[in-house]
Amino acid sequence: MLHEDVKKKECITCGCGLCCTKIQDLSVTRNHTEILKDVDLHIHCGDLTAIIGLNGAGKSTLLKAILGEIPHTGELTFLDADNRHTRRPVIGYVPQKLDFDYGSPVSVQDVFAAVHTNKPVWFSHSKKIRQRAYESLTSVQAAHLIDRRLGVLSGGELQRVMLALALDPKPDLLLLDEPVSGIDNNGLKAFYKTVSDLRENYDLSIILVSHDFNLVAQYADRVIFLNDKVVACSGTPEEVFSNQKVIDTFGMKIMKQPVSPGGTDN
Repeated sequence: MLHEDVKKKECITCGCGLCCTKIQDLSVTRNHTEILKDVDLHIHCGDLTAIIGLNGAGKSTLLKAILGEIPHTGELTFLDADNRHTRRPVIGYVPQKLDFDYGSPVSVQDVFAAVHTNKPVWFSHSKKIRQRAYESLTSVQAAHLIDRRLGVLSGGELQRVMLALALDPKPDLLLLDEPVSGIDNNGLKAFYKTVSDLRENYDLSIILVSHDFNLVAQYADRVIFLNDKVVACSGTPEEVFSNQKVIDTFGMKIMKQPVSPGGTDN
């Protein structure tokens, strides 16, 4: 059975041509341990949906199931504005961290070239590839990093590079798995503002796993609370963060703070 909030909100036609991601009765079991049970979700096009929960609640597992990286039961369908099944969307993904040799001379442009040409990073790069990398980096305010070595980037800079990679080719659905862990407060605010702008400019769906509740309250359209393998509650930030289950779990009530025109708190 779909949750009531899933039933109530009908899809609306939008410019992207891909309306929503619908998940019904999704369950994941790994090594004989049930991680997710009967998850029902409806992710609407153009929405920024945040997934919250304690460590081990299955947040990252849910993203990997959507990506098709792990087996699951239940239905995962992609529907157009008329509720008809459509092609599998282009999915962009930003993991929690990127493992690489920090002493390597590999540059940001090298990484883009390797991803888009499937050639070793030491091959020469065409002007077309450089322009493609520059445009993707520009979309996340990181064009100045194109010739920088990966190993010298700050945490926030590296996350922007990873976000730029996830945007090429242009995705219909963007999955962000705790993308700003270890970044300072100013970097957090800037990243959330960038993601919010991308949602509006690219007209795409974004699913964000996060522990940054105040920023989730400011920027998310909907929040999903995973607890004990299931969706304990979902709705607007105001609805979820005032839900007694969430308050009891995290020991606090999150209040939505105003966002200044520049995208950060006053």
